[in-house]
Amino acid sequence: MAPSTLPPPSDPEKKDHHQVHNIQPAPTVSNITNHDHNPEKPFAIPIEGEPKSKTTTAHPCSEQESEPELEQPNRPQQPDHDQNKTTWNASRTSISRFLLICYSFILMGMSDGAIGALIPYLETYYSISYTIVSLVFLSPFIGYLLAALFNNLIHHHFGQRGVAILGPICRLIGFIPMACHLPYPALPVVMLFTGFGNGIEDSAWNAWVGNMRNANELLGIIHGCYGLGATIGPLIATSMVTKGGLEWFTFYYVIVGLNGSELVLMTAAFWTATKEVYRAGIAESESESEDVAGTGGENEGGVNKRTTTRTVMRDLIPWIVAMFLLGYVGAEVSLGGWIVTFMLKVRQAEPFDAGLTVTFFWLGLTVGRVVLGFITGRIGEKVAISVYLLLCIALQLLYWLVPSFVASAIFVSFLGFFLGPLFPAAIVAATKLLPPGYHVSAIGFAAAFGGGGAAIFPFAVGAIAQKKGVTVLQPIVLAILVFILLMWWLLPGGLKPGGLERARENKEKVGDEVRKGFRWLKGKAGSPNSRLSFVHTESTARVNRV
Repeated sequence: MAPSTLPPPSDPEKKDHHQVHNIQPAPTVSNITNHDHNPEKPFAIPIEGEPKSKTTTAHPCSEQESEPELEQPNRPQQPDHDQNKTTWNASRTSISRFLLICYSFILMGMSDGAIGALIPYLETYYSISYTIVSLVFLSPFIGYLLAALFNNLIHHHFGQRGVAILGPICRLIGFIPMACHLPYPALPVVMLFTGFGNGIEDSAWNAWVGNMRNANELLGIIHGCYGLGATIGPLIATSMVTKGGLEWFTFYYVIVGLNGSELVLMTAAFWTATKEVYRAGIAESESESEDVAGTGGENEGGVNKRTTTRTVMRDLIPWIVAMFLLGYVGAEVSLGGWIVTFMLKVRQAEPFDAGLTVTFFWLGLTVGRVVLGFITGRIGEKVAISVYLLLCIALQLLYWLVPSFVASAIFVSFLGFFLGPLFPAAIVAATKLLPPGYHVSAIGFAAAFGGGGAAIFPFAVGAIAQKKGVTVLQPIVLAILVFILLMWWLLPGGLKPGGLERARENKEKVGDEVRKGFRWLKGKAGSPNSRLSFVHTESTARVNRV
């Protein structure tokens, strides 16, 4: 009886065994993915991973045998850089916050762009010189510096809700006295609050959007909104003064109303973005960085401790990005702030035509940020920005040297177009080169410190123009463009696509590419010398033979 009872149990075992082996080749990749990673935090697509995990339990031996055939170290890199990031439309709350950030950048662009168009009328209204009127550019610089120092602290103690409330309030403190056209000595003082409000919002929203999926495109959109505001701001301000016969300060009635609406909407949208939410997000991002990228030593202790601005400033990369943004923003706002005066005094343009020129500049900047944002990430940030900056230098030279109003208007429009994607690309480069725990502090510091360029460089142009004339705008902007190109080349990563990610993985240092370039040039320079000496030796031998 025993032999007759043995086959039935064995047949199902054989069937099950054959079934497992028949389906084993299909789920091998997803099974190994789930085996390598924590199932609570899957980096593969969950829909494919969950059903196939049952096969792993049924027959784990075949999984272990096939495991060495796959290149495991390279698998987690893609989710770390793209798939594991959130999207702007992940929820209704995210959508509303992103749209309000776009609205906030439009208002920042309107105020920054309009001040340049209103400078000639401020001079006439208050009977002041270039140097004195330039104080409206310089005073916000102190506010930007304070924003750079306190941005991370505000996030840690109040979360994004604190930024959403404090930013619009500070701008209102600056714009209400402008609308009341107080005596001029009061204006630079109240503009300190405007600089602080712009600084904390600029840095906070850049850091938030810069950590999203498709950051180049999204940053291009929000900075395109800034350019849109800077386009319509001068147009509205100039039209109100030249066509409507209104005083310059009536423009700030509009600005105060728009910023008041921003305060209400941003408070409602970011009310749940508390300090607890912010701290939990930082802890999660750093733990994921340790699990995915294998940088546990780099972020050790970062989950429980706040990454302070002082810690971030010990790294050279935030300083390089900050100096790049300082120069970039300085060139952008110097051009936007003094184009009208340059066109009036040097190109002898009509007031309304001069106002249109600055509108063309900001319009080119807006279009460039949106359009080139989709190109920059595909060809690589390092090579794309290098090409854009070389084109900007050529266009700046033409804008300076060709004495024609129409030609100047065309050159300055294309100059704005290629300047557009520089700021978003710098933010993306920082997120790729730095660990997640550094992002808010580093990007906040770089964006706020760089925003100070909107104050210090336009003031320098005005102070020098007082003695040398407004033509000094062109060589100053040209020198700034060359400077930021050199700063950009100091960042590690080379000029190939994916170089920034590899630079972080390989822990490359600032200036490594420059040193490699010098060694390459030295090697190339040595080869011709050896060839020349060889030719010289051969020639001497021939002469001796003759």
